[in-house]
Amino acid sequence: MQQISLKIEKILESRYGRDWEGHLELKQLESLVNLLADASRFYRKAYNELFSSSTTDQEPGSATNTPDYFLFGWNLFLMLRSRSQELFKDLVSCIHGLVAVLAILLIHVPAKFRSFTIEGSSHLIKQSEKGADIIASLCHNYHTSEERLKEMMDKSHRAIEDFFGVKALSASKCKTENLDKIDTDGLMCFNGLIDEESFQLNLEKLEKLCDSNSWEWELDLKLFLCNDYIPSAEKSSGGSTNLGCSKRAFETLASPTKTIKNMLTVPCSPPSPVNGGSVKIVQMTPVTSAMTTAKWLREVISSLPDKPSSKLQQLLSSCDRDLTNDVTKRVSIVLEAIFPTKSAADRGGSIGLNCANAFDVPWAEARKMEASKLYYRVLEAICRAESQNSSVNNLTPLLSNERFHRCLIACSAELVLATHKTVIMMFPAVLESTGLTAFDLSKIIENFVRHEETLPRELKRHLNSLEEQLLESMAWEKGSSLYNSLIVARPSLASEINRLGLLAEPMPSLDELVERQNVLVEGLPATPSKKRAAAPDDNTDPRSPKRLCNESRNTVVERNLQTPPPKQSHIVSANLKAKCHPLQSTFASPTVSNPVGGNDKCADITVQIFFSKILKLAAIRIRNLCERIQYVEQTERVYNVFKQILDQQAALFFNRHIDQIILCCLYGVAKVCQLELSFREILNNYKSEPQCKPEVFLSIYVGTRNRNGPSLSWCH
Repeated sequence: MQQISLKIEKILESRYGRDWEGHLELKQLESLVNLLADASRFYRKAYNELFSSSTTDQEPGSATNTPDYFLFGWNLFLMLRSRSQELFKDLVSCIHGLVAVLAILLIHVPAKFRSFTIEGSSHLIKQSEKGADIIASLCHNYHTSEERLKEMMDKSHRAIEDFFGVKALSASKCKTENLDKIDTDGLMCFNGLIDEESFQLNLEKLEKLCDSNSWEWELDLKLFLCNDYIPSAEKSSGGSTNLGCSKRAFETLASPTKTIKNMLTVPCSPPSPVNGGSVKIVQMTPVTSAMTTAKWLREVISSLPDKPSSKLQQLLSSCDRDLTNDVTKRVSIVLEAIFPTKSAADRGGSIGLNCANAFDVPWAEARKMEASKLYYRVLEAICRAESQNSSVNNLTPLLSNERFHRCLIACSAELVLATHKTVIMMFPAVLESTGLTAFDLSKIIENFVRHEETLPRELKRHLNSLEEQLLESMAWEKGSSLYNSLIVARPSLASEINRLGLLAEPMPSLDELVERQNVLVEGLPATPSKKRAAAPDDNTDPRSPKRLCNESRNTVVERNLQTPPPKQSHIVSANLKAKCHPLQSTFASPTVSNPVGGNDKCADITVQIFFSKILKLAAIRIRNLCERIQYVEQTERVYNVFKQILDQQAALFFNRHIDQIILCCLYGVAKVCQLELSFREILNNYKSEPQCKPEVFLSIYVGTRNRNGPSLSWCH
């Protein structure tokens, strides 16, 4: 165990630096800030819908004659969170907790402070013979689960009893004006909680607790109640900035009928009356996104059986041997690796970051169940589609492929995590837990979206965002299984791949996954992915700036300036042809011959599909960057240079981000065409691109002796 611990620490140090613990904690803190910012915005908006907003317009602690029920509710939420933090590690749980607080406020805050009356209210539309149903109405309004909200109410009642020392009473026994025309069945109330005589004392008691307990990771949670301290929606998790462009980019990447030509020429401008669009754009906040997708998961997926359907069992049993037991066993093992539910004692030691220490067992069990049901559903849809493919005579090769199943399970788990917007487990946690690489996952995303027709738009966008991350850099990292295919499909790259040690290690077996779960070191991710090794300091380094900018510059750049843009018909037919390849070709061993026929190896098919996606993504980004710097006429030239490098100098992509290649292609075209465009200008414009990340351009050094000239080098 000690040797494994040291090995994991070494890997993490190479990935995050010597202060890897601080980097991981900072990443988690950033997610926590986004989560609480989203939660506080939701609470402020919901409170203003239900109560008079006079108290929300003031800063906490300001003198006022009006009881500050708004502040009381937020502090009550913080108190609940401090007592059961495992319930509030994801946004969906936080919203259920806040809706429970709103229900408690509706029951106890004097009716005169409500912003509505019971009769004909749009806020309490669920009615029974006994009156308005508060719980059902709030669940309808905020897309929460009624069962889960009632559980949260019970936990809240116990916490209030313990903290304030008051006894919960059945609301039917409380004769107060607040409960007039309200169905009190199942509701509880507390005498003296928000009474005029005791409110200020109880508020001070909550504030005192929050003063001592609200600091989490040096973060004052009370500040989230002030508008000045809440990060903007655009900066928070799941923000919906530039929805028009992101939606268009997703549709372009997902559609085989969209051509490179279209990507190079169609501007990514917001819809307007001028271009035939509508000015009104419905903004999807992180909370509405999370609650809408959670509702889909609850109503569409959770109602499914927790085992293979009769149709899926029939397909599994019709293989060369019955694979049903293999499938169910694999699901159990892989999902346990992602959502551990065993205690440290059961595992024979301490456990890791993404585990039962972070989330309580019931939460993990519920997420495992959701992920398994989604997996079975999509697996059946894929099997049906593959069985109708004329090129597929037998499903056994696909259904017995370990990597295919594990990718499908990982994708299902990632969507469950994305739905709940968890703080602890963030991508690529599912890859690290399952022993997959980014390139593996990139093979399944498009098929997953195609075969799950009910998938909410926000989850499709999440998968699109993941696919972009995989394509732009993660699939090119050291240890990616992409190199295992490239070494077969492009033998000329073999020497460079071997020299740099880029090949992926064998995927861990299911038995190894089980063993890993027993030896995780506290505070460490389960299976950290291998990251790029430190580059040598000589001029032969493949990441050398001079090599990237100068190698074959004249032959590549100048030849491409005269190369016509790709023919539309050729690209469409090539993409459609790629779509026809069965999944078993995509997931088969790289050296296996294509089962469809021909002389190609499966590696050829896999690399062809992957490169076509790279070109699509690059075309979009090149077009956007050329528009931004106002050199639209150079778009096709830059694209042709990029394509030529991918076709003939693919080694330049190794261990690099494709945006670095794009930046240098644009700079090379500018120099050959003698444009008045410095590399610094290109970088300054690139910083405004939505996908821009500091690490992409911080590794680029512009010489100080001639800041506007061609002198540039990459520092590693």
